[in-house]
Amino acid sequence: MRFTFSGCALDPESREIFRDGKPIALPPKAFQLLEILVRNRPNAVSKARIHAELWPDTFVSDANLANLVAHLRAALGDEARHPRIIRTVQRFGYAFAAKVEELVPSPAGNGEAATFRLIWGDREIELREGENILGREPGAAAWIDVHSVSRHHARIVVSGGAATLEDMGSKNGTFLRGETITTPRPLNDGDRLRIGTVEMTVRRFEGGISTESVRSR
Repeated sequence: MRFTFSGCALDPESREIFRDGKPIALPPKAFQLLEILVRNRPNAVSKARIHAELWPDTFVSDANLANLVAHLRAALGDEARHPRIIRTVQRFGYAFAAKVEELVPSPAGNGEAATFRLIWGDREIELREGENILGREPGAAAWIDVHSVSRHHARIVVSGGAATLEDMGSKNGTFLRGETITTPRPLNDGDRLRIGTVEMTVRRFEGGISTESVRSR
């Protein structure tokens, strides 16, 4: 199972974390802390419980945990004063505040690498691993020669079977599920996106078949 939130993707099985489609190097304790908070969301987790899981049978001060939280926030692009991902619960502990989407692969998958495609009318655009620019620039991965679309309108970053959508300062905006996006957002099979006036559908294929189901909470 893979978890996506605020432009990040967490894969506990492969022990990987991505931000804007790029892998993040996290110390083992920071990765474990992230797992604890995601697993217990939206409930707050006490410092005592976190200490027991991270440092069993070892005494460490609260400063160690505070430093670990600061390191994790920095890696995820979060801020202590205006937290979007990790919330401090005064005199108690921490809670995971971001909305999480759980991507659950169907058993029908045959183990082949997942791929993403954009469906635009009768066109089907396959997205490559890494950065895919969407815009009026002829060299863009998705060349969309429509007046309402900027030359470099948006980008989709594909990495490790996950994809994120990001606006690139376009004039007419980028929309996902009917909402304007201002930060990188994870993409799921069946998502509707719009750049300018152009509407597209995202399809995720695993082993040649669109297999992804999504649960959110």
